[in-house]
Amino acid sequence: MAKFGLLAGLGAGLLLVAAAPPSAPPSVKAPSGKAPSGKAAPTVSSALRSPNFVVLLADDLALMDLGIYGGEARTPHIDALARRGRMFTRYYSSPLCSPSRAMLLTGLDNHRTGVSTIPEVIPEEHIGKPGYALRFEPGVTTIAARLKTRGYRTYMTGKWHLGHEAGDLPDAHGFDRSFVLDASGADNWEQKSYMPYYADAPWFEDGKPATLPGDFYSSRFLVDRMIDYIGEGDQQKPFLAYIGFQAIHIPVQAPPEFTRKYKDTYRQGWAAMRKARWQRAQEIGLIPKGAPLADPPRGLRQWESLSSQEQALFARNMAINAGMIEAMDHHVGRLVAHLKRTGEYDNTVFVFTSDNGPEPSNPLASSRSMQWWLDSNGYSVSADNWGGKGTYAFIGPEFANASASPGAMFKFYSSEGGLHVPMIMAGPGIAAAPPSAAMATVSDIAPTLLAMAGGTVDDDAFDGRSLLPVLAGQADAVRSPEVATGFEVSGNAALFKGSYKLVRNLKPYGDGVWRLYDLAQDPGETRDLRNSDPAKFKEMMDEYRDYARRNGVLEMPEGYDSSAQIASNTVRRMAARYWYILLAAGVVGLGMVFGLYRFGRRALRKRPA
Repeated sequence: MAKFGLLAGLGAGLLLVAAAPPSAPPSVKAPSGKAPSGKAAPTVSSALRSPNFVVLLADDLALMDLGIYGGEARTPHIDALARRGRMFTRYYSSPLCSPSRAMLLTGLDNHRTGVSTIPEVIPEEHIGKPGYALRFEPGVTTIAARLKTRGYRTYMTGKWHLGHEAGDLPDAHGFDRSFVLDASGADNWEQKSYMPYYADAPWFEDGKPATLPGDFYSSRFLVDRMIDYIGEGDQQKPFLAYIGFQAIHIPVQAPPEFTRKYKDTYRQGWAAMRKARWQRAQEIGLIPKGAPLADPPRGLRQWESLSSQEQALFARNMAINAGMIEAMDHHVGRLVAHLKRTGEYDNTVFVFTSDNGPEPSNPLASSRSMQWWLDSNGYSVSADNWGGKGTYAFIGPEFANASASPGAMFKFYSSEGGLHVPMIMAGPGIAAAPPSAAMATVSDIAPTLLAMAGGTVDDDAFDGRSLLPVLAGQADAVRSPEVATGFEVSGNAALFKGSYKLVRNLKPYGDGVWRLYDLAQDPGETRDLRNSDPAKFKEMMDEYRDYARRNGVLEMPEGYDSSAQIASNTVRRMAARYWYILLAAGVVGLGMVFGLYRFGRRALRKRPA
């Protein structure tokens, strides 16, 4: 039956690539505009030269999903880290998971790492080209490898998604111990795939295939295994602990004791949620008062057009989404408590962020064959399930757009909803301070950690910049307003310079047109300035072309559509996986045709003249 469901998925045009009041966030203070003197990090006192590092990466978490950023989910432990240290309100990641993870671990632009995009959406024309190996290319060095040379113990648990062939897994890139998933996602309760693209859930421990325990729940297990790793080795040495949570990637799942708290939170629908977050963003200073809110992308449904059953299902899905965020926070709290018990907390720097914005996929929107695949693999989308084993929940493009408020669009696209995510740092050397509105990026994390460990941040080794000048109160900005910063994944591209942003989004929700916005006045990206300010538009286009040339960005094939590409890549992958079944079916089919042909000939011969 499972094989039947998998074969049914061959024809699916899959779109999948994949309430108590929130904690009161502090008001956001705008930067003074003071530029840092350069990349060189300030001197760290000798007592802080070897701090521990805990890097916590959520999956598909929107800017306002955490309580401290104005979200509905209760996140007291992560909020406490923000109050202890610094939260950033203009932090940007790439719009897609693997490129962001490569950038975080290396401090380089994704194209320079070899991980320009993900296997699910790469067009055939790009496969194997420089920068498009979809694995770390020779010469790329991770922060784990750099810290290891400085005497650090290095550990990782959770989502890797950077390849699992020889030399691809964490053990080959500086990690002493690791228990990782090399896929875009997987079930959170069992070791099984979440989409037809994958035959199973490929977990690995220390570079070898691994089996999950029977009592597995992703956030709990990843923290438990990390606690075990931290207890190993020379306890006098500092450690790097990197956890890539599955929360809140599809399938959205969490224990019902977390999810049922939010059963009434989202019943007013996505338009009400998007407006409420936009209003809160103004109240707490994330955006200027009166900043316009973008209309939803074309093609999204009105909440009122859904049946009462559909409304109940999507409100339930969002409740599970919030519960999964709270469950992740709960297990972050367990890790913090462990470090306090063992005396490591005061010497540990925490980084919490997300790989990209919220996931818009609705796997059931375009094909009934996906429903057959879910049925044959033990999944249910019933509104009667509240996140436990077998639940298959997703928030869809409408609630993803609401979650991304006050930004436009969502994951995979280079509008604010896809790139603009939360980031928090706390620990020794980071004094509690108001939120920073300095423009920072995912490539800044690795050089920052190296600088905090006492290393030298070489301009040639990183594309990112150390955040230490901002964290130490020596600067209000990470980059000069004259420095341009680019992002590109599968044709969706953005370039930032000062308060200006150049952006292009491709199909299915984009149109391939370059647009220009001034984010200081228009963070919702509602007023295109390309015609009213042609000089600035030309300057930004020239800067983007220079960025693309330096980093080896390839242009997309004519008419590229990510949803069509994943459907094509899924069919190709499944055909390669199940070729023998297809061959047998072909032989049987030919046999039937031949049998019908012979039957027809006999019938004609017997017909009287």
